[in-house]
Amino acid sequence: MQQTVTRIELVDHVESAFAAGPATRSDLLAAAAASHARPEVIEVLQRLSDIQYRTVRDLWKELSDVPVGA
Repeated sequence: MQQTVTRIELVDHVESAFAAGPATRSDLLAAAAASHARPEVIEVLQRLSDIQYRTVRDLWKELSDVPVGA
């Protein structure tokens, strides 16, 4: 059974992308890949617009369907 991607899991994989300030979709995908995110996490991140996100909270505007926790 496939486990649902949660906001908590996303943050675990992309928070490092914000260490130097705003992050782009490419930055977030690179951070997720570097942290060995599962393919489902990468798929969710690929849905993001190619803009700069100032904080991880900015992601939820586009990923409002992703649950907070399991």
